[in-house]
Amino acid sequence: MLEYLRIRDLALIEDMELEFGPGINALTGETGAGKSFILKAISFLLGDKLSVDMVRPG
Repeated sequence: MLEYLRIRDLALIEDMELEFGPGINALTGETGAGKSFILKAISFLLGDKLSVDMVRPG
């Protein structure tokens, strides 16, 4: 089970830490808040390819 996720330098996310609780967790937020990027990061952890343009420069 995924309990903790830290994302750095992915798309518009500079540095983000998330803690997941037991059971069902929901990602909510306004348009452009970064929900899809969180899902992309989880997908990358599971072996999916990540596009080079998703990585922040620097």
